Amino acid sequence: MIMRGGTSRGPFLRMSDLPDDQQAQADILLSLMGSGHALQIDGIGGGDPLTSKVAIVERSADTNADVDYLFAQVDVLNRRVDFNPNCGNMLSAVGPYAIETGLVEPQDGTTVVRVRNLNTQRFIECHVPTPNRQVAYEGDTHISGVPGHAAGIQLSFLDIIGTKTGALLPTGSACDSIQGIDVTCLDAATPIIMIDAADLGIKGDESPADLDASDGLLTRLESIRREAGERMGLGDVSQSVLPKPVLVSPAQDSGSTLCTRYFVPHRCHKAIAVTGAIAVASAISVPGTIAHRLTVANARLKEGERLPRVRLEHPSGFIDLDVEHRHQDQQDIARVSLIRTARKIMSGNLFYSLPPSPDDQQLTAKAG
Repeated sequence: MIMRGGTSRGPFLRMSDLPDDQQAQADILLSLMGSGHALQIDGIGGGDPLTSKVAIVERSADTNADVDYLFAQVDVLNRRVDFNPNCGNMLSAVGPYAIETGLVEPQDGTTVVRVRNLNTQRFIECHVPTPNRQVAYEGDTHISGVPGHAAGIQLSFLDIIGTKTGALLPTGSACDSIQGIDVTCLDAATPIIMIDAADLGIKGDESPADLDASDGLLTRLESIRREAGERMGLGDVSQSVLPKPVLVSPAQDSGSTLCTRYFVPHRCHKAIAVTGAIAVASAISVPGTIAHRLTVANARLKEGERLPRVRLEHPSGFIDLDVEHRHQDQQDIARVSLIRTARKIMSGNLFYSLPPSPDDQQLTAKAG
């Protein structure tokens, strides 16, 4: 199936239909999406990171989950697939897909699909509306970055701390100085580096196009990101999309908490990734982080207070998140929940071609 999940889109495949070897999987995905061309003209990718994503789903062997979900970010221009990050937007459609394909039996009213994300080994509860035991796609929920309205799907991310590094603050500090810039390195649902936009000489509410056009800004962000990756224990991240840079600034609207600009990582996201939003929302209640400093400075939060509801502004609008802490520990987050929507676009056969095998290449060389 091809499905829209949140503000992303891509094919949903069964793991059982793919080879076990991950490089062989990557070769198929690159062909399916048409990577290596700016328009992905020879595949179904949309020429943008948000539409060059793949969800791989299968029945789970873990008793705590119904299905396993492996996310793949397929590079548009380069023939490269990154299986490291998670994508919460594509996750929005995993529950509906699992029900549509018979992996999960629908209940009358709402079906809770328990998902184990293989990229992070974390669990997510997807509350899918299923009136009369059928997945409902139509509804009155609107999310920023997607036209129209659809049925709301609640996602609850569980135990989000340290998905890749094992710690909320992998450097051991809420704020580090990297190349003269204050940076928060944080891992909650996904590893991010957070920077006050003003420290880079910008307002923070610029359009993605304007930010993408600033070669100096992108070069500096990448340099900081690579050093942050080393400090976070992620090693050389030059070939990885993690950690993701996030610029934060004071909210423009009185009902919002912070304004964000999220990078993926070499282009500015036209909205914000779900996992990135979870990371920022988690950081707000942690003293010393860039997010906490700005929120307190702009009277959106009092010292020692925790925000159960966070609204983040992004280029396409806003996203609301509910943050649930355990006890009084500001760094122990039990779950973060939010509402997304999804839509089934098509179901059918996708055709791909594979690069010649070494044996084929040798035969060609001999024939030549």
